[in-house]
This record gives sequence, structure tokens and C-alpha cells, in this order.
Amino acid sequence: MFGYPARKLLNLEDNPHTSKNVESVFLFEGVMDVESQKALNTRTSRIISTVLSPALRLWLRSQVERVEALEFKITGGDRQILTGNIPAVSVAASHAIYQGLHLGEIQLEGTGIRVNLGQVIKGKPLHLLEPVPVTGQLILSERDLQASLQSPLLATALSEFLETLLTSSDKDLKNQPIRFSWQKITIDTDLLTLSGTFQAMPITIRAGLQLASPHELLLNPFQIQMSSHLEPKNFDGFEVDLGSEVDLQEITLTPGQLLCRGRLMVLP
Repeated sequence: MFGYPARKLLNLEDNPHTSKNVESVFLFEGVMDVESQKALNTRTSRIISTVLSPALRLWLRSQVERVEALEFKITGGDRQILTGNIPAVSVAASHAIYQGLHLGEIQLEGTGIRVNLGQVIKGKPLHLLEPVPVTGQLILSERDLQASLQSPLLATALSEFLETLLTSSDKDLKNQPIRFSWQKITIDTDLLTLSGTFQAMPITIRAGLQLASPHELLLNPFQIQMSSHLEPKNFDGFEVDLGSEVDLQEITLTPGQLLCRGRLMVLP
């Protein structure tokens, strides 16, 4: 398999008892002959196409309830992938649903990925072995957010946030059961408007979205209006901590659409 320089470098010719398997491990690009390089490339492409790609596709689909389109590209050298180290994976998906959240258009790239390739080759499911840094962008339409209002994840998060806010400013609410129901959300330039009911009364929340820091959202302006005949209550800029795993670079509201760009850590 090796040309003369590589065999001398590895001392294979001087040791007649060296296992032939050693030749398949110590592969040095630049000293391999052409046939060896072709054979290695063929072997690697087969591993990606027959083992890694189907396992990755299955894993990606297992993370969502539904997805209309899913494309991905695996980038890496042969020796890295054979040891379960994938330098980069690019993913593009549209109209995915994750825990009831409707995600319009997603473009992501994960780097430095370690997976259990040895177990995958034996037919086991693919698993991440370490956290993966992922960069990319997410585009949500007004329709996506409207559909996401039915998600327990989003509805609960909104209700808990507003319950904490309202009970801190109105002590009479602390001992009462708090009930919210959300019906409509609209996206305008730099402004989100959310409508629903609070204790069976109409409630409207208007909020601008800005970045206070890479992991904090700033709601400014931030206004809550109880019933149409009452004056809205204005709050000073309110910060929401998204967690240390999130690193946002941009969040933009335009009529009918929300765009988010940034980085996050995907945990195993």
C-alpha cells in the first residue's frame, strides 16, 4: 500500500513481523502512491454515504416532530471521520416543528463534532459525545409564531414570565390563580404585539426586541394593556436572560418576519 519513503518512515520494511493492519492506520498524505489515495478516498466516501449520513439524517429527524425539507453536508478528512471526529456539518431545514415550536427557515453549521461512530457502524443510534458549537440563522414568519402559540413550551414560558412581572407590581394578584390564553401575534418593524386574555379579560403586550448582550434580550419599549378602555402600563427596558449557551449577534423584526443570527451550544 505504501511507497518506499513511507515504508522507511514507519520502519515497516525493517520489521517483518509488523501486522499488515498497521498500514491501514498510519496513512500519510503526500507519501502515499496514487492507488492508495484512491482506495482510501473510496473507503471514506462509503463510510460517509452508507453509515454516517443515514445515521445523521435519522438523528436530525429524531430531534423534531416534523420537517418538510432537510439537507446537510458533512465536511471532513478521512482519518478524522474514521475516528468519530467530524470537523463540520452544515444543515438547512424548512418548516420544522420542535416541541411544538414552528421554525420557518434554518441554516446551521456545527464544528468540532465528536460522535460514537464505532457504535454507529455496529448499528447503534448516533449520539453526540461532547457539546457542539453551532452557528447559523433562523427566520420565523408571523405565521410560524402564530402556530407556535399553541406550543406548551412557548405558552408556559410567556405565562410564567408575565405572572412574575404582574404579581411583582400588583400584590393583590399573588394569592390568585393566574390564567392566560394567547390568540394572536403580529410582527411589525421593531415591534411584536401579542394579544390574548388574562383572567378572562383582554390583554395586549407590545414589545420591541433588542440585544442587551449576546445572551440577553432587551424588551424596549415594553407595554402591557389590560382591556381596551384602560391606559397601557409602560415598563422600562426589561432584560431576559437566555442562558450562557446562547451567543446572539443579531435579532431583527421586519413586517411579518423575525430574523435571528448567532451561536449556541448543542448539548449531548
